[in-house]
This record gives sequence, structure tokens and C-alpha cells, in this order.
Amino acid sequence: MSERPGDSGGIRAAEARRQSGPPAYGLQIKRIYDARADDDGFRVLVDRLWPRGLSRERAALDDWVRELSPSPSLRRWFSHAPERFDYFRERYMAQLDEGENNPSLAESLLRRAENGRVTLLYAAKDPVHNHAVVLEEWLRRTRA
Repeated sequence: MSERPGDSGGIRAAEARRQSGPPAYGLQIKRIYDARADDDGFRVLVDRLWPRGLSRERAALDDWVRELSPSPSLRRWFSHAPERFDYFRERYMAQLDEGENNPSLAESLLRRAENGRVTLLYAAKDPVHNHAVVLEEWLRRTRA
């Protein structure tokens, strides 16, 4: 995959969503290394790999949904480079749309979010340029 320049509209939208108050449908994203909060609700790890240096007890997960994470090749290509985010987002959205079991996984998470908070947990250091931001966007779009 090659780098592709693009507008930062997706990035600006993600930043605006972070600052716009409570999340719709009870979805939120959070770095797994951040302390668990009472309002986290149902905590779901959405990374393919287990977070480095984190015990299962400290993670305090309710579920681990590896199937909704980017493919290993896309994840390695992206390598959390902000300049690659727009193209990564495009490719990852396509992967989510094409995944055979993804509609049922999305429906399960969204059903939970209708009844309470669902926190999508990720390990990446960058809170704006990561796959959980894209997954949250895809889930909201799926819901609409």
C-alpha cells in the first residue's frame, strides 16, 4: 500500500466528536491503559493483540472482539503514522463492511449500547489516529 494524501476531514470530525459531549448510543472509546471508571459500562478490547504489559485483572474486560480489528497487514502498514490515517481509515472501513460476521458483532455491541455505556478499548498512544476511532465511526454509521 502506498501513502495517499487526503483531506483531514475525518480527523477533524473525530476531534470534534471527542469534544462534543456525551457519546450517542452509549459508545465511547478509551485507551486501555487509562484507569477503569465507574461509567465505562461494558468494556470491550478491540485490538487484535493483547496490550503489552497489562494483566487481565487490570484490563477488567467484559469482552475481547479481535474480529473487528484491522487485518494484520493493514495494521502493520499503517504503523500509527498520522499522515497515513486517511487512507488507513478508508481501507479499514472497507474491511469492516466486507467482514462476514461483522454485522452480527456490530449489532451485538449496538444492542448493548442502547441499554448502557459500551467502552471500546484500544492500546495505541495516539487518541486521534487509531483504529478505535474508525471502528466507533463505523458502528455509528451502521446504526444509522
